[in-house]
Amino acid sequence: MEWRLSWLVPQEKKFFDMLESEAANVLKGAQTLSEFVNSGIKPQLIKKIEDIEHSGDDIVHNIFEELNKTFITPIDHEDISKLASALDDVLDHIHAAARRIHNYDIKKPTKPMKEFSKVLLETCKELDAAVNGIRNLKNPESIEKRCVKVNTLENDADEILNSSVAELLKGKDAIKIIKLKEIYEFLESAMDRCEDAADVISDIVVKHR
Repeated sequence: MEWRLSWLVPQEKKFFDMLESEAANVLKGAQTLSEFVNSGIKPQLIKKIEDIEHSGDDIVHNIFEELNKTFITPIDHEDISKLASALDDVLDHIHAAARRIHNYDIKKPTKPMKEFSKVLLETCKELDAAVNGIRNLKNPESIEKRCVKVNTLENDADEILNSSVAELLKGKDAIKIIKLKEIYEFLESAMDRCEDAADVISDIVVKHR
């Protein structure tokens, strides 16, 4: 399969370059979110997250621009589009969560914020490695294991959301409950989008075994 792809579209390996750049940028976003949460919520890191999100938008724009003018792609046109969109959505939700932490004037990170940022960072590391693996698909089993790991981590995020919201609802400060619940839901949604990306990668592996 590796030989056949190289023979057909040697000039279109740029799509792998762009997808790998996007995955690396998503990982950078997760790393910065973790730093933001675990450093005691430093406002200056919001700008860094915004810059990362804008860089991601540029990468995705370039991917779609190239897709619109390329007839033959190294993997399915639709899979490239789906993977690019899913990775972009991860960054969008990371940015949305960080922006709300800042806008809602959250002074101190909560335990669930730290838990979400930890599991999200671990997930984005798995995604980054999986995306890098689809360039030549030399080790499909390893890629699949990473996709399964992403799904497991997403289940962990569901548990964090359920337990954190249940704990929130024991409180009496309605405004605080609303603010934190929204932040937690954006963080969990980032994990959902990671799972979407992993599902696309898994489909690519199945198609090209």
